[in-house]
Amino acid sequence: MATGAVDRPCWTPDPGHVADARVARFVRGLPGQGAAPVPDYDALWRWSIDQPEVFWRAVWDFGGVIGESGSRVLERSAQGMRFAKWFPEARLNFAENLLRPCANPEALVFWGEDKVKRRMSREELRVEVARFAAALRALGVRPGDRVAAWLPNMPETIVAMLAAASIGAIFTSASPDFGVQGALDRFGQVEPKVLIGVDGYYYNGKTIDVLGKLAEVAKQLPSIERVVVVPYVSSEPAVGDIARAVTWADFIEPFAHATEIEFTPLPFDHPLYIMYSSGTTGVPKCIVHGAGGTLLQHLKEHQLHGDVREGDRLFYFTTCGWMMWNWLATGLASGATLLLFDGSPFALDGRILFDFAQAERMTHFGTSAKYIDALAKTDLIPKDHFDLSPLRAIFSTGSPLSAEGFDFVYQSIKPDVQLSSISGGTDIISCFVLGSPILPVWRGEIQCRGLGMAVDVFDDEGRPVVGEKGELVCTRPFPSMPLCFWNDEDGAKYHAAYFERFPEVWCHGDFCEVTEHGGLIIHGRSDATLNPGGVRIGTAEIYRQVERLPEIMESLVIAQNWPPESLGDVRIVLFVRLREGIELTDELRDRIKRTIREHTTPRHVPAKILAVADIPRTKSGKLVELAVRNVVHGQPVKNVEALLNPEALEYFRDRQELATD
Repeated sequence: MATGAVDRPCWTPDPGHVADARVARFVRGLPGQGAAPVPDYDALWRWSIDQPEVFWRAVWDFGGVIGESGSRVLERSAQGMRFAKWFPEARLNFAENLLRPCANPEALVFWGEDKVKRRMSREELRVEVARFAAALRALGVRPGDRVAAWLPNMPETIVAMLAAASIGAIFTSASPDFGVQGALDRFGQVEPKVLIGVDGYYYNGKTIDVLGKLAEVAKQLPSIERVVVVPYVSSEPAVGDIARAVTWADFIEPFAHATEIEFTPLPFDHPLYIMYSSGTTGVPKCIVHGAGGTLLQHLKEHQLHGDVREGDRLFYFTTCGWMMWNWLATGLASGATLLLFDGSPFALDGRILFDFAQAERMTHFGTSAKYIDALAKTDLIPKDHFDLSPLRAIFSTGSPLSAEGFDFVYQSIKPDVQLSSISGGTDIISCFVLGSPILPVWRGEIQCRGLGMAVDVFDDEGRPVVGEKGELVCTRPFPSMPLCFWNDEDGAKYHAAYFERFPEVWCHGDFCEVTEHGGLIIHGRSDATLNPGGVRIGTAEIYRQVERLPEIMESLVIAQNWPPESLGDVRIVLFVRLREGIELTDELRDRIKRTIREHTTPRHVPAKILAVADIPRTKSGKLVELAVRNVVHGQPVKNVEALLNPEALEYFRDRQELATD
């Protein structure tokens, strides 16, 4: 049930649904619980971090992991939490767990905007994986070899990942909207043996050919032994100009009769994925994730936090350059049907994703906070035009979801739905904080800390605080910690990324607070935190207020060194992208400042407000405050290839308004 009262939750789960939730079933299945009542979430969370061996073994059993778990769950290390070993005796295969027998016959549904629609049963998926895996083995792909995919979010990407994982090869992916240098910055570091590319893709009704880019990337990757080209925008892509290239059909044709998959049993921490940091401040870090930790974390998050069940229809709007694609793919292990979408979420006048939701009876709708904020600025009221009755959960991530975003979801999308704002990242291929089907949703708050995740908020002295802003940390080991960074032999880069701020405590780089409800509010990235006059201010605190105004489509805020010769003092500068036809008048500037002052503090009020035609963001939709700050200060942006719209940086360069008081 939902309510709009300020002093009440936005949504409270129905008692019957709480009792039937998978997390409640999980608790009832624990040793000695029997017919235990619905759990108190806080008590369950504390037990899960105090008894990690019992908890994670229970997740293994409840999730039905296929493999041998061994007798030991956690092997602690005197060297610190990053050296802990999980399930050191275990043997499993990630792909085997995703391709397990299931009563739900449908594996995938794919929409490429309104141009392409395909379906694949679980049996068809298994056969395609068998054929592709056989072709990889014949090429000499072995455990530890890298298989790179430069593909959209389409069925072949799932097939390629599962085929690589069945062998024990390491899968790594990027979306085809990356430029040549962006792809080389990623794949060039990990030296893949196989590159799988696409002939083109669709975006907002346009067809974008990428065969030329694929040829250039293949030419500059000497490790590549075969390029496999997937037809998407044409039936027979011309691959003659690409060295060592064959089409997907020709690659698997010799293995057309393969139906069985040889699943190689591997250690729990065998490398599964190489992910990449956003790379806006330099060449991306290559983050290596293990098969067992990824599988357990995703089973836990899907089933215990998202209440994903066999037969559910799971969707996340994502590209293959964002960790949410990897998160979505593991939904197969819970028996869900994956709903894959490639293209612009605003195609067909913003209706495309809700057309998809209605047509495919979507149960879980995942998207970015920026999409929800942008949708709220349009005239579309989805609940008035679409049948969303099967929808039980909406996931939001990528950036903090504003309180007004919560309002929009409950007023305009669906009043009776679990809205899970979630936060974690590529670094852990999962979440630190997320939702729960047995907890209420409070406006503007992430529901809870993840089970098994010893999440806290530290002040500058490393003391835990509640109701105060500080650093999001994790104080105990967890299974999806990265195995390592690629080409970081001594682990120095790994240590510097997470453990320099507080000794042997993971510091994630988010500025946040724990609320009185036990939820969390993310106030922005720590490295983008504003510090005027020595007071730390999270950027999201300002975005929440500015984007309430109907004239403003989106905004970006930075700290500018001021005066320029100062040794550390800054002033706040706010950039706004306005609705079409609106001008940034003195009256609108005053209203922006007044809104910020009334709802935050005078220190939050920007010294300068400037209009820009566009705001740069990463390909996963995240704002790039640091890149803009570099441009404003005349410093280079080291990797513009990581940006979706790098040309937007020019709107911030050499602004005369920023040279004066």
